[in-house]
Amino acid sequence: MDITDFTAELLGLGEPTHFEPACAWLRNDLFTRLAEHGFRSIALETDRVAALDGGFSHDLGEVAANRQLLKWLREYNETADEPLTFHGFDAPTEMFSAPSPRTYLEHVRDYLGLDVDIAALTGDDERWSRSEAILDPAASPGASPEARELRVIADDLLMALDARIEIAEWNRARINAIAGLDLLRYHAASAVPGDRDTRIARLSRARAVIMARNLLDIHGSQAGRTLVFAHNAHLGSGAGAIVAARLGDRYAFIAGSLGHSEALGLGEPAADTYEGHLQRETKTWKLTTEIPAGRTRDDADYRYAPLTRELLENADAILHVA
Repeated sequence: MDITDFTAELLGLGEPTHFEPACAWLRNDLFTRLAEHGFRSIALETDRVAALDGGFSHDLGEVAANRQLLKWLREYNETADEPLTFHGFDAPTEMFSAPSPRTYLEHVRDYLGLDVDIAALTGDDERWSRSEAILDPAASPGASPEARELRVIADDLLMALDARIEIAEWNRARINAIAGLDLLRYHAASAVPGDRDTRIARLSRARAVIMARNLLDIHGSQAGRTLVFAHNAHLGSGAGAIVAARLGDRYAFIAGSLGHSEALGLGEPAADTYEGHLQRETKTWKLTTEIPAGRTRDDADYRYAPLTRELLENADAILHVA
């Protein structure tokens, strides 16, 4: 089958790892084809605010294929009647840290021309961004009186934004407001006591909700279709499950699969694994709707998330890179 056969308005293309360059290069090639079939934007697993200026979080700016994608988009838009748009749909968080909401809320305050001392409530940015604020509930500022007051202010800022009639820079301010409020929610979740596994699961759910809301917002705010590229874990479950529940068949998920990888030191898959079945007669890559028989491979480290039965059951197709 061909990727242009999909009719979904929001097409999720998953990758099983961030560490195999071929996945992102193939994404670039596929998006250039999709741009000829009604796709007007691409959304990546990176901070939504940073993406407004073509920036990346999570060190994804170091990926050559990502830099090439932005270069191609700029060149395409120089002569295009319908320009293409680049989005991030993630929160501005890392695995064990999340920044202060100060800069995001101050951006909105300045746009609105209000006199609100955000910095007096946030205090030093480092008290929010240090890893202890996420890993130790007692060290988190997320449940402090100042944080609760900031959430009220953030909500009021959003209300004031929605009352504005002018459009110039409005969307940028709104995205900053949402990011600031989401960070306050994330820090509040990190302040809830519990064992480590419970707390990490809670934060993962919070991130999934943020990602899903951002995707639904991107989908609803523009014309044309969107390609979404992120880890399988986000698009096949997590945020993807929330989006699928809202959009139905307007969302489709293609699970990414990998045979072997020199970058990861990942050898050929065993013949009886899902990847092993997909590897047969695949020279470079293939897209298929046939769910393979087999088992989950057990020869990979934490950098590669192998195919599982649950992931395959949630997938509309599989993109296997040999």
